[in-house]
Amino acid sequence: MTWTRTRRSTPRGRPILPAHVQPGFDRHRAAPGTLSATWIGHSTVLLQVGALNILTDPMWSGRASPVQWAGPHRLTTPGVALDALPPIDVVLLSHNHYDHLDAASVRAISRRHPAARWFTPLGVARYVRRWGGRVITELDWWGTVDADGVRVACVPAQHASGRTPFDRMLTLWCGWTLRTGKHSIYFAGDTAYHPEFSEIARRHGPFDVCVLPVGAYEPRWFMRPVHVNPDEAVRAYVDIARAHPAAPPPVAVAVHWGTFSLADEPMDEPPRRAADVWRGAGLPQDNLWILSLGETRRVPSRDA
Repeated sequence: MTWTRTRRSTPRGRPILPAHVQPGFDRHRAAPGTLSATWIGHSTVLLQVGALNILTDPMWSGRASPVQWAGPHRLTTPGVALDALPPIDVVLLSHNHYDHLDAASVRAISRRHPAARWFTPLGVARYVRRWGGRVITELDWWGTVDADGVRVACVPAQHASGRTPFDRMLTLWCGWTLRTGKHSIYFAGDTAYHPEFSEIARRHGPFDVCVLPVGAYEPRWFMRPVHVNPDEAVRAYVDIARAHPAAPPPVAVAVHWGTFSLADEPMDEPPRRAADVWRGAGLPQDNLWILSLGETRRVPSRDA
C-alpha cells in the first residue's frame, strides 16, 4: 500500500495570522550585556547578543520554492525589511529546505553584509558560496569553532534534507548553539522530538534563550518524524532546562508558525496550544515568548 499525505477535505476559513508591530531592536549594535530577539517570520530571528548581530535561517522570499510562481506562498510579510537590518555578523543555517535556505535572501544578505560569517551543516556551504557568501564554516554534529570570543557549535536535530527529488538526505541538518562571554543561545533549527536535547544543554548550556519550532505538525503520522508539535516542543524545553537545574530557566522563543501553510493544523493553533501546554506544565509564564512579527523582546540582565 502506498501512503500519501492527504490534506483535510473540509474547507478552512480565513487563517488567523500573527500581527505586525514596530521593531524595537538596536539599529546598529546593542550595548554590552544586552540579549534580545526579534521575530522576522517563520524560523528567521534577529538575535542581538551584546554587539553581535545574528540571523537564523534567513527567509524573505514570497514563496518557499525553487520558483516564485508556484509552491507555498508567504501569508505574512517579514517583520523586518532586509534593508532595515543592522550589520549582520553571524548567520546560522539549519538545513537546505526551501523555507530555511532561500537563495534570494542569501544573495541579498551577502551583498549587504559581506563580512557576515555563515555557519552551515555538512554539504550546505556550497549553496552559500554559490550565492555570494564569503566567510563560511561547515560543521558536523558536535563540531565546535571559536572565533573572536564566540563559540559556535553544530548540534543534532531530527529532520531531513533535500531540494529536489534527487538529493534527499545528501546534506546534513542541525541545530546551533552560540556562546559569548555573557550569554548562550540555542537555535534548534527544524526538528522532531529527539533524545539529544538534554545532552545539547549539558554540553553547551545553560542557555539564556532557546529558539524552538512549534508549528507544521499535522497530521502526526506524517509529520512526527520531522517536526515537533507544541507538546513536544515544551517537552524539549523541559529536557533542556533540567540539564542545569541550578541555573535560571531559559526563555523559549516560539518560531516556525504563522508564515507559510506547510501542514494541516490551523495557522493560529501552534502558539495557542504551546501556551496551553506551557501553563499545564507549570512553567514560568514570562519565559515563553510568542512574538508578533517584528516584535523585539530583551532578556532581563541577570546581573541586576
